[in-house]
Amino acid sequence: MLSSIKLMSRFVREYEGEENIKKRASSVNSQLNENQVDEKTVANKLDEKAVDTAGISNTSYDGTQSDIPSRSSVEESRRRRGTGRLVALDAVRGLAVLGMYLQHFGSNPNVSAIVSGNTTLLFVLCGGISYSIMAQRMMDRGADTAAFRARMLARAVFVDIIGYLLIMLNTPYGVILPAYAAMFVLALMLFRRSTRTIVTTAAVLLVTAPPLMILGSSIFSKAYLLSDIAGGPMSALALTPAFVAGMAIGRFDLTRIRTALILAGSGIVMLVIGKTLATFVLPGWSLRFEQWLISVQGIAPMQPDEYAIWPLNTEPPMWHMLLQSAPHTASSFQTIIGLGISFLVLGLACFVAKKFSAVLMPFAAVGRVALTMYAIQFVVVWILDLIGIGHSLEGVPFGDLIIGVAALLLGWLIARLPVGPLEGLMRRFDRVFSPTQPVSQTVK
Repeated sequence: MLSSIKLMSRFVREYEGEENIKKRASSVNSQLNENQVDEKTVANKLDEKAVDTAGISNTSYDGTQSDIPSRSSVEESRRRRGTGRLVALDAVRGLAVLGMYLQHFGSNPNVSAIVSGNTTLLFVLCGGISYSIMAQRMMDRGADTAAFRARMLARAVFVDIIGYLLIMLNTPYGVILPAYAAMFVLALMLFRRSTRTIVTTAAVLLVTAPPLMILGSSIFSKAYLLSDIAGGPMSALALTPAFVAGMAIGRFDLTRIRTALILAGSGIVMLVIGKTLATFVLPGWSLRFEQWLISVQGIAPMQPDEYAIWPLNTEPPMWHMLLQSAPHTASSFQTIIGLGISFLVLGLACFVAKKFSAVLMPFAAVGRVALTMYAIQFVVVWILDLIGIGHSLEGVPFGDLIIGVAALLLGWLIARLPVGPLEGLMRRFDRVFSPTQPVSQTVK
């Protein structure tokens, strides 16, 4: 408003006639209104991208504006918040999906040993990062907390439906989408908490989630919906440490070299600690622990009566999994190893994206349509097994290379669409059940 007054006073000095003064004032007001409309349009587009995409950049923003923001203030806020997708995050998500394809279609045992279990944790970690960034973006744009909760609940329902449709295909591989949807809901308790609280929660879950998960796999063995939440290595509770760790990482600027180095260094430390324990400590601990379990439970624990009332019909807890590090055991040790690899891969990707982002583009294309690519692999396995061909390329020369190239090519083709098929459906579902709220009034 001060700028308007100064401009008007200047026009009064330059033009004596009342008619010229009115014309100039009208011109100035029209220009100011156009600037406001343009800036609001840019802000709305940024907010739409922030809500609908899963790999957007992460920066801080204080959410304060003047009545008529200047061009420099708008550009500064855009720079601080980021306006596009994070190539590194998309690429890492794409690598996770690519690893799943190699695990499900490949036959190289060395490759399977690397990707098995670790790609799941990497995929979930990326989900936590995206969740945190989406929350910050909506809050920075002035959206109400209830609007974000509604959007995440709607998204969880959609992902859950897709997950159960894939489970109906009855392929030999586990589907994590129902657990993924449950984590979207459970994380609503944390997205407004401080970074320190989120980090502390991740550390506590790393220790407490495995025994609770094992107990849940026994108590909820006959309740499929509850099993998705807390019943077994593929449940939400088992994967929550990785998701919450991702929420903490999403609070930091992933475009900075310092962040990339910290992530890579932390990953190396966790990987060394996890592998050292798994190689030199766990074998002895596991043997003694299993001997103790046998002394308590007997060699063959009593099998439950499936017709008995609950909890007499439940399976005995598999406590021996607590001291294992094999893939998909979801023990603290397996999670530490998987998170170490995930941190290292993410840190390296953030570093490469800063210097040679073109290298990551093929993987980022897969990551932009990760939900569609994830679902396609189960449909392909179902079709190939249904017609009796089989889905493994065992015995085919360079089979894993063929799978990798085919997955990258498929992801690139789908990414050329305006939006991935399932990603587009999810956005429409979001808008139907949680329409975007208008940006609240800014603080003067």
